[in-house]
Amino acid sequence: MTQDPAFHRDWFSKPADSLLAMMQRKRLAPFDVAQGLPGGLTTLRGLLTGDVAIDEAVAGGLAAAVGGTTTFWLRRQGLYEASLGRVVDAVLASDGDAWLAKVPVPTSDDATNRGPTTANCRRAAIKRRLVFFDVNGAETWSRRYGSLRCDTRFRESAAFEVHPGATAMWLRQGELEAALISTAAWDPDGLSTAIGEIVELSRIGQPVRFLPRLRALLARFGVALVVVRAPEGCRASGAARMLSPTKAMVLASFRHRSDDHFWFTLLHEIGHLLLHGGRTFIDEEGVSDDELEREANAFAADTIIPPDRQPELASLRADYESVIRFSRSLRVAPGLTLGQMQHRGLIQRNWLNKLRRTWTWDEIDPALA
Repeated sequence: MTQDPAFHRDWFSKPADSLLAMMQRKRLAPFDVAQGLPGGLTTLRGLLTGDVAIDEAVAGGLAAAVGGTTTFWLRRQGLYEASLGRVVDAVLASDGDAWLAKVPVPTSDDATNRGPTTANCRRAAIKRRLVFFDVNGAETWSRRYGSLRCDTRFRESAAFEVHPGATAMWLRQGELEAALISTAAWDPDGLSTAIGEIVELSRIGQPVRFLPRLRALLARFGVALVVVRAPEGCRASGAARMLSPTKAMVLASFRHRSDDHFWFTLLHEIGHLLLHGGRTFIDEEGVSDDELEREANAFAADTIIPPDRQPELASLRADYESVIRFSRSLRVAPGLTLGQMQHRGLIQRNWLNKLRRTWTWDEIDPALA
């Protein structure tokens, strides 16, 4: 392992990149690796985000869990830090302040997002961004994340101020969490056949009960389901992205915390994966005339209310009993039927809203652990 070509060139790559590659090659689940590390899953997550540096204890745990030697992992960390330092110098020498202003990062200390003033603070803030996004400079970040608004399809609302950097941060958080989810190989045909089974889970009321089952079901077909709260400046409800040829991601924010919105967004993103290949889609609030968005919307709507049942929906009586009975026949939650009735203008927006489940974050958070 010490003869890896990486040691003979100026290579900017997190040690976590090697870790993930070795986990994939050996088909090791995150839990299998985490249990051999000091600090467990917290340490593994920190290695992925770059918040945890490899020391002697971590290097020994990695060597035992995935291979290599303690020396390999320590040298891997050292090379990365040396390359990282050179990149930080290069960003500082260019337009570092402008880049800092447009690229937020998640942090418990908001100082790095308020515009650091001292040289040491500026250096730390730039380093934090390079590590979190796993990029080797501002130009690479712009190509990979800064162009999202040009390269992806958005549904957004003009009523809210949207910060593209916040959206990029949310997407990156999703990518990091998805790396901790083991999935089978991407199987669009299998996913298509399981759509009915997926939407039937909407009948389960509590996120702590349906989210683990939904995540496991999607993982069977190569989809990592991730939930990350949207940060300030990000109005995204969901995103779909192929992380590799064998692994897809559906990212949800639970933005409105209601069952009709969550499930429609989930099905919309699955529609993107099945209909539109490897493109990245980030769906924010509002209505789009984009053809691809209309196709994903139609996919979600037709999954909730199959086309052959839509005439029955149009003539459905607007009372609780009728909607509940119709929903049971479809094996979906009444809130989803209600959402479709309101969206199609069959009833007013303030009618029958007791059929819609709305969750608190106290109900959602335990399901994300």
